[in-house]
Amino acid sequence: MRSLKIFALLMAISAGALMMPQGACAQRASVSFQVFYDQLSPYGMWVSYPNYGYVWIPSGHPGFSPYATAGHWVFTDDGWTWVSDYSWGWAPFHYGRWDYDNAYGWFWVPDNEWGPAWVSWRRSPGYYGWAPLGPGISVSVAFGGNYHERNERWIFVREGDIARPDIGRHYVNRTNNTTIINNSTVIMNTRKDDKRNVTYVAGPERDEVQRVTHTTVKSVAIRDADQPGHHLSSGELQIYRPQVQKTDGNGQNPAPAKVIKLNDVKPAAERNAGNRQKAVVPASTDSKSQPPVSRISRPAQNKGKEPQPQIVNPPKKGQPPQPRNVKPSNTRAQQIQPKSVTPIKRDGGGHPSQPRTNEPKQEQAKPEENKRPGR
Repeated sequence: MRSLKIFALLMAISAGALMMPQGACAQRASVSFQVFYDQLSPYGMWVSYPNYGYVWIPSGHPGFSPYATAGHWVFTDDGWTWVSDYSWGWAPFHYGRWDYDNAYGWFWVPDNEWGPAWVSWRRSPGYYGWAPLGPGISVSVAFGGNYHERNERWIFVREGDIARPDIGRHYVNRTNNTTIINNSTVIMNTRKDDKRNVTYVAGPERDEVQRVTHTTVKSVAIRDADQPGHHLSSGELQIYRPQVQKTDGNGQNPAPAKVIKLNDVKPAAERNAGNRQKAVVPASTDSKSQPPVSRISRPAQNKGKEPQPQIVNPPKKGQPPQPRNVKPSNTRAQQIQPKSVTPIKRDGGGHPSQPRTNEPKQEQAKPEENKRPGR
């Protein structure tokens, strides 16, 4: 009888020991929006934005586009997961939504649901494409016939390039988006995270991608990190993805330590102009070479042009990423042409002065004035 009591006591102690760490872990894993406010402040500014509340604008990345600049896709058990090259990428590409302001550029609206990437996917013959979901857009809304993301916000790659680690070099020129989108269908492949009670779009099926790329798509395991950040190595993605509450433990609404009024934020064109002047020039002399991620001044693909109204990047200054391999001759021509044209000036007789490629006529009355434009 005594032995049975001792055995029962030991079982109760063991059960309690097993339950306590789980409760402690759950408590440590639950954080509030304060983690976003604190961790992202060094890399951008928190702004009070109408209808959204506190939003975050990343700093120092001219031409930035979410799920396009500095990152790539990997396949995981949760579907296609965006792995950012930015140290802060663990948060804005896996929680919340992105939206665009014509004056201030892209900004992030925080939310508390984790996902491999909050994007909508499309499939067109020969292409895969994706676009950021806007604030308040759920998966069910994204699949509805009334939801359409702006054409210029879509990123497309040829189907064989979807799993490339250097995918940023292979984006299709966005001037082709309308044609591609008109021949595309929405990829309605979803996954449900029962632990978090969240449903998200998983992207293209693995078997299909293996078939079109003629390669084996290896699955990357996701492991929870205990500190903000992420790291991809040896087929494993360690990423911080805690359960996030909108309020703190006392039920209070957290807030950033420093909030900028929207009227005090410089337009993206002005902010990016200063960043370009301080940019580090890559060692390569190739105009299409891509700068290091940590020193991004302008994405390597920002060579082409697209229609200006409400484009993805701020007007005139930043242009959306453009691929190397799409219409290089036309792009190159646009770059070189302004350098090869000499402004035409008229001489006293109303005739054009000679271009720099021709020798000035010796019989001209004022050789110094006529020769000057050609130097």
